[in-house]
Amino acid sequence: MPNPFDRPRAAFVLEVTGVKDLLPLFKSNLFTNAFTEKVISGSDKAEIRLPEEEALLVSLDEPSASDFASLSDDEIGKFASWMGGSYVTDMSESLKGELTFPLGNGRKMSLHMSKEADRQYIGSLISLVHGVRRAKDMHEDFSQGTRRPAELIKGCFDGIKVLKEEQGTEGVAEQGLLVLLATLSRSYDLLQEAYKGQIVGVILLGDAASSQSDSLLDVTFTSRPSVRWLAETEGSANATKAAEVALVRLTLAWVTGLILLISVLLGVYLLLNMPLTRDTLLYSNVKLD
Repeated sequence: MPNPFDRPRAAFVLEVTGVKDLLPLFKSNLFTNAFTEKVISGSDKAEIRLPEEEALLVSLDEPSASDFASLSDDEIGKFASWMGGSYVTDMSESLKGELTFPLGNGRKMSLHMSKEADRQYIGSLISLVHGVRRAKDMHEDFSQGTRRPAELIKGCFDGIKVLKEEQGTEGVAEQGLLVLLATLSRSYDLLQEAYKGQIVGVILLGDAASSQSDSLLDVTFTSRPSVRWLAETEGSANATKAAEVALVRLTLAWVTGLILLISVLLGVYLLLNMPLTRDTLLYSNVKLD
């Protein structure tokens, strides 16, 4: 029987823009045990607040890797081989070759690096893989230490949206989605192996932009008061309470003293102004003959 308290301490969250149809997702083995939920949201974002000392945010968005100018034919060739595809370089000019991915059932997707949309799409895929491997390395470093924070791996993929805007056809975008799912399947296998299965994957679909301000998730960190700060706060509260008690006691002492002083003065005044009669002399223990 599974332990309900043995929960994963890591989550892989990827926003995929430009995708609304969920049907192609269920054709992948990656989503065999997955479930879907349709959320209709307006301008509101999902706010996630994490304790700063107990959580770690790993961003998959690496601008340097998504910049196609920073890539090389060798790096693209290694990525194609890792995905089971091929990359034919252009001998006359670098970064102008043709990249081919198998899609199954005898189909394939060809991307020409001379096209701007294809370059951005490949740059986004390689950036995603780099981010996953970076998260894997960071987890291995933290797993050897005494501090074991919860981890949130978060990123956004705009490659499908770029293909739709540039190509204008759903067929190319669907092929790009299948290649993305194959990339996610291999990348998620790396995370499953590194985290020993203690990780949850979440894919958000929508038309949101990739900028941080338009992201569907707004992740912020909250600092938790330290033990020393709590001790100082408690000590300050105790000092304030002691000062209040001392003030009350001092006030009562002054009020009591004033009442006694007024009583003495009244007694002396009445005694000096008391008329000398037989009754008053008797009350004053004066013996009368």
